[in-house]
Amino acid sequence: MNRSLVQARKRAVTIHISNKQGVRLENASLTVEQVSKDFLLGSAIAYTFIGNTPYQDWFLERFNAAVFEDEIKWYTTEPKQGQLNYTLADELLEFVRRNQITVRGHNIFWEDPKYTPVWVQNLTDSELKSAVNSRIQSLMSKYKDEFVHWDVNNELLHFNFYEQRLGPNATLEFYRTVHQQDPLATLFLNEFNVVETCDSTSTVDKYIAKIRELKEDGMSMNGIGLEGHFGAPNPPRIRATLDKLATLGLPIWLTEVDISDTFSKETQGIYLEQVLREGFSHAAVDGIMLWSAIRRNKCYRMCLTDPDLNNLPTGNVVDKLLKEWDTGVLKGQTDDHGSYSFYGFLGEYKLTASYGGKVVDAAFSLSPSHETKHFSVQL
Repeated sequence: MNRSLVQARKRAVTIHISNKQGVRLENASLTVEQVSKDFLLGSAIAYTFIGNTPYQDWFLERFNAAVFEDEIKWYTTEPKQGQLNYTLADELLEFVRRNQITVRGHNIFWEDPKYTPVWVQNLTDSELKSAVNSRIQSLMSKYKDEFVHWDVNNELLHFNFYEQRLGPNATLEFYRTVHQQDPLATLFLNEFNVVETCDSTSTVDKYIAKIRELKEDGMSMNGIGLEGHFGAPNPPRIRATLDKLATLGLPIWLTEVDISDTFSKETQGIYLEQVLREGFSHAAVDGIMLWSAIRRNKCYRMCLTDPDLNNLPTGNVVDKLLKEWDTGVLKGQTDDHGSYSFYGFLGEYKLTASYGGKVVDAAFSLSPSHETKHFSVQL
């Protein structure tokens, strides 16, 4: 068994079964089932998800987290100045609420001018300052406490539209304002080519330096967002990058994972498995999001299914790993000490114990710890 995987995602459990007098019961029967997972694995969804029951069902069978591909980006919610439209975001949010899906907020600002609304680019500096404040105020008044994360200022290492226009403290002000208005959300610095490849603009050292610089200025930035748009992945490089970032003590997410569509579908599957295994087996990684929203019968670069929701090789990899990373249903009997032990993936469990015609149902949680979890049941 992969030692790093056990340390990062599993925990030893010993269940003790006794009678009401505290006498341990040998050969009591147990059924243990994992009912939810601690680790968050999800996918981007888009407007095409709305009202598409087969697609929604396919998603819910697999994922416990989501991110909207474009539906809260500024160019979607306010394509023309003053014409706010949150309809698509609201409909997607209604789905995730109804199904208790954890959802990331992506994104508030994007430093790349190519993805900044044209009307925003044409504002004077003072108008721009007013517009960014209105943008934050509008989002926060509507969605405070809804999104567990905010990608506040996207791709800051590669682009600097707002810094150029509003000064070097623009990002600091964005994070400060968002934190004031949605203090329980984790605020991320989301960037590409930190973990994917060698890019002189976004080396891991430059990423760390930017985080330290912003934190020294008092920014409420407390999440590491690594996009993960991979070509051919280099697993040792991924591991070394995650190790280095983990020294910051901040939660790390792979936020937009996909594999280049220059490869065959089979190769995409092979490479995706490498990336997912590296992320899942690293203790500092709290979650992984796949950038695989289906829109107009295609995806950004990597789909998990065809338009009819038949799995592609990438989807088969996801299904294989979801099964592998689930404790599933365990059946057994207590030993001569009245105990039953196993290693389980972190999450929520239900337990049924029976002995001599008596049956008891119970529930317990496995949270991260290097110590064995002891759980006692009386019959």
